Amino acid sequence: MRSTFLQHHPAKGEFLFQCILHALVFSFYTIDRHHPDVLYTFEFYHFLFFLNYTWANLLISYVFLPRYFYPKKYLQFTFATVLLVALVILIEESVLERWFFPDSRGTNFPGVIFSLGQVLPILAILSGFKFAWDALLKQRQLDELKAMVRESELAFLKSQINPHFLFNNLNNLYAYSVEGSPKTPEIILELSAVLRYMLYECREASVPLSKEIEHLRNFSQLYELQIEDRGEVSFQTGNIPPGFHIAPLILTVFIENAFKHSQSGQSEKIVIKIHLEVDNNGLLKFSCHNNYILGPERKSTPKGIGLENVRKRFDLLYPDSHKLTIKQLDTEYRVTLTLQLRKP
Repeated sequence: MRSTFLQHHPAKGEFLFQCILHALVFSFYTIDRHHPDVLYTFEFYHFLFFLNYTWANLLISYVFLPRYFYPKKYLQFTFATVLLVALVILIEESVLERWFFPDSRGTNFPGVIFSLGQVLPILAILSGFKFAWDALLKQRQLDELKAMVRESELAFLKSQINPHFLFNNLNNLYAYSVEGSPKTPEIILELSAVLRYMLYECREASVPLSKEIEHLRNFSQLYELQIEDRGEVSFQTGNIPPGFHIAPLILTVFIENAFKHSQSGQSEKIVIKIHLEVDNNGLLKFSCHNNYILGPERKSTPKGIGLENVRKRFDLLYPDSHKLTIKQLDTEYRVTLTLQLRKP
């Protein structure tokens, strides 16, 4: 977020705002409507009359609004404001008018309606701007709170991906090492490359699409080593224009699930097809298809947390710019995704 004076010094910012507001309103208050050719005819009584409005506005803005209006005590707010306006009129008509204009305006009371017409507009302007100021600060605080919640939720969702991935692959690596498979060192190297990307290269909110695709290839090859000659894995990319970024690790779970579901129900004829392309406007099209055999062992397979997490990440990061479709057929699992990418 941008660092601003108001964010770091809200009290000073509000004080400056109130000073400028009162100066502007006072300047308009001193305009002589009977002599429009003279813009400002400042007299000392102008200051005292306006001071009468100022203390009333401060009471409304900093006592009545936070104590009554914001807690929705509207009846108390109305009652207190009416009494305050009556007091302002009383001071103006009984004290100030008789003091400065004893032979003219101070000789009689012009009436409640006339007095309200003088007092209410100024109080409404001053207190109305204070209300708008508070609403602006509250909205800014709400936006910051939403951003903090969003960042913390994304951090939590991303933190669940790495343990999920490690849990599956360390089990496989242990099995290969016990069997003394010659592919164990290669699996370790692939796993190291994938973890390096997860831990060090995707700490930002978005990463270059080219790096994410390279990670997906390494990730796919890591699982492909475990399939050996039991099936076919296809990873194809079409047009990939430069400059676009994507949220890191957001496509990994689809590939992981494809391998996991295919291997859990069958020992041969595994088919996994992955395709990714992006048009020149940044619209990404991703598909991941895998076959599977629905057997007794699959009915007892617990549901993972990956798909639930990735749906939440898409809703948080791309709320109105993605379409995710997941279809589970009799022998095939299909994931198709369209996603509007952005440039940094």
